[in-house]
Amino acid sequence: MKYYHNVYNRMCSYHHHIIIRIGLKANLRNAYYKLNNDLLNLTNKPFAYKKLLFGLSFFHAVVQERRLFGPLGWNIPYEFNDTDLDISKGQLGLFLDQYDEVPWKVLNFLTSYINYGGRVTDYIDLRTIDVIMQSFYNPGLLQSGYKFDKEGVFYSIDFDDADPHASYLTYIDSLPLVASPGVFGMHENAKIASANAETFNMFDICLSLQASDGGGGAGAGAREKMIEVSAKSITTNLQSYGQFDIEGISLLYPVVYEESMNTVLLQECIRYNKLIDVMERTLPELLKALKGLVVMSNELEAISNAIALNQVPAAWMNVAYPSMKPLSAWVDDLMDRLTFIHTWIETGVPAVFWISGFYFPQAFLTGSLQNYARKYKLPIDTVSFNFYLLKDEWTSLKEKPADGVFVRGLFLEGARWDNFQLSINDSLPKQLYTELPVIHLSPQQFRPETTKDVYRCPVYKILSRRGTLSTTGHSTNFIMWIEIPSKRTNIINNDGKSDQEEWIRAGVAAFSSLMY
Repeated sequence: MKYYHNVYNRMCSYHHHIIIRIGLKANLRNAYYKLNNDLLNLTNKPFAYKKLLFGLSFFHAVVQERRLFGPLGWNIPYEFNDTDLDISKGQLGLFLDQYDEVPWKVLNFLTSYINYGGRVTDYIDLRTIDVIMQSFYNPGLLQSGYKFDKEGVFYSIDFDDADPHASYLTYIDSLPLVASPGVFGMHENAKIASANAETFNMFDICLSLQASDGGGGAGAGAREKMIEVSAKSITTNLQSYGQFDIEGISLLYPVVYEESMNTVLLQECIRYNKLIDVMERTLPELLKALKGLVVMSNELEAISNAIALNQVPAAWMNVAYPSMKPLSAWVDDLMDRLTFIHTWIETGVPAVFWISGFYFPQAFLTGSLQNYARKYKLPIDTVSFNFYLLKDEWTSLKEKPADGVFVRGLFLEGARWDNFQLSINDSLPKQLYTELPVIHLSPQQFRPETTKDVYRCPVYKILSRRGTLSTTGHSTNFIMWIEIPSKRTNIINNDGKSDQEEWIRAGVAAFSSLMY
């Protein structure tokens, strides 16, 4: 009975996850079925009102449907609803009557920052919604045939003055049932990312049912054998390094004023030791429990279920770095990280740092700035990075830069680095993630703001993008901003800095870790 109850609850949850996505066309139809010709001619500027109302309704549909693309759409899936649209609609009519000219800035600010932005808690999502709003509330909207996408499928129609409501309904009914990612400002690859997310979610539910409700018999024996083999393999890998000798490392790399990286290295070893300690404690206990030598506690049972599903056990994740990898890939990644740290200990500070290998990369970045500030006796709060993307392969870089650091190991989602144009460019078909070249993080005091031709790209640890503020004041996911050369539309973003419209709408971001 418990099994069927779990199946029902989880499948209902999955079904609800699907049906809330009604589509762009249905969203627009829903907005306009509530209207009539009288409601479309409320203000003393009926032409502008009808044009802007359609832009507003389209914006409402877009911000809702962007949730379809997961973190590519919004870092956090916000529950925008018809109340937001109704309030914005009322303000639109009010301000059109009060101003002689259309108050674009007022309407943009109220709609994107107050009405819809009031729900937005992530400041990077605030940048996104601001840019989206500007593409729907701008003077071009009043021109004939203003396009909302590159293909021209979605545009502002020339309505019939005698019956504008019928004109809009007819146009909406002619729209495709499924909108292409282009109307959201995204690459066609976004459809693959969305389909992957749906598939992974469904299989996670199926696997969780299998793990929690499995029966006995021969199948149970095979399952326990598989868990035992996996646990032994992980133990063997872990024993090849063991815990770091903190005292020995502190003698080799003492805390000195001139080299902050020694402190960074020591802190990394301490953090990894906490994870290794938990794994070294629980794995032998699990192997004993599988043989019946000790009691299978709740913690050990949870670990065995996770291993059976190729998932990282919660007991390990609680003391580990953020990761979305399955267990097998997670173990390989952990061994690569430990190899990176051990190589650093044995051969000295590396010429190129693998930023993906840091448990807490923010400390590494601060250490880089601190080294520069101490070298030139500068206040650290006056120093920030320049970003130079290099053509050289990281293996060919044998010497550290005079100032700053070389880093590798970042991946782009939503775009790719074009080595010929020396800028980011559209992704190739079916290529969801691409590796960024080596970046020289070069510190400079009182660095002037870049005024054009850069995309301010957020860098995260994992693909989920969302994170929480930890006790250190840093996000558990967001690492830093980097400026990547770009040759698209220059804009000034909501923070008053130079940016690129296309990449903001496409949700382009960099990551230090993927899902495999």
